[in-house]
Amino acid sequence: MAFLPAWTCVLAGCFSASLAGVSNVPDLYPPLWRTSAGRFSDYRVENGKYVIDPWVYNERMGMYKILVNTTASYFENIVANNDQNILWGLPLQHGWQYRTGRLADPRQRKGCGYESGDPLCISVDSWWADMNYFLSALPFLAAVDSGVMGISSDQVLLLPPPKDQTKFCLNVSSCLQSFPETMSKWNAFYQHLQDPSSSFEDLLKYLWTAHVSSLDYASKIFEDRLEYYSKPEASFGRNWCVAVEYLAASLFPTTLVRTYEYQKGLPPRMLVNGDRAPFIKDFTVFQNTVLLIYKQSKHKYIKYMFLKSYLN
Repeated sequence: MAFLPAWTCVLAGCFSASLAGVSNVPDLYPPLWRTSAGRFSDYRVENGKYVIDPWVYNERMGMYKILVNTTASYFENIVANNDQNILWGLPLQHGWQYRTGRLADPRQRKGCGYESGDPLCISVDSWWADMNYFLSALPFLAAVDSGVMGISSDQVLLLPPPKDQTKFCLNVSSCLQSFPETMSKWNAFYQHLQDPSSSFEDLLKYLWTAHVSSLDYASKIFEDRLEYYSKPEASFGRNWCVAVEYLAASLFPTTLVRTYEYQKGLPPRMLVNGDRAPFIKDFTVFQNTVLLIYKQSKHKYIKYMFLKSYLN
């Protein structure tokens, strides 16, 4: 695909500020990162199991924090510091979804995810939240299963959502049974992470393979959730899945700074009827441009011609 590098360049933030200008690293962290759990002992224990409620924002974020902290030592021989940990892309994406209201109930019932109700609530009716579950629960439990976390596979239990419980796995064994192919891909990533001979590029390949597998499964299961959104938001969600495949093909490095810069191009709020890129007034030029390219992600020739003229 000859035009892939140009496409990825725009998605990855080529028109945003220079990475060299980013100096205040703590500001790059996702919302509530510092106050979220960072150790298993920060969660409650019942019957010898750590019990985590992934339908509460800071508890799900805590899963990511444990994952990033626990894997830090494995990156020591590959990169300078844990800011280069390629698992940063997962919590940062979760933080963007929270900050932009995409984890809230799209039908605005019971106040789940809203300041007027329970702002930390993650709605099971949210397409974004359900898709993200497959990029939080599965990589987290696969890490436990692979031995990276230093605890046994039966020591973690995730609480179910208030409905549609059968669509979600809640522990290592149920995830292995329900989604064996995706869990196998995440396990392969962690096995290579523990291999001192693995290169940074090798790890990116395995990470993106597992990432795409998670989205492939989830997109089939939760397609009906998109009916709750405006047409522009539903279209953006579908195009976002396609765009991820381009990032995966380019082996985009999902480190702390690179992901932060990339996310500057994402919509800062939910899309509503009437939003039409590149003419959304409260979006930056970069956000309008990226949104327009996302819209063209299924039309390769149009996308190529747009990028050719834009880059010139």
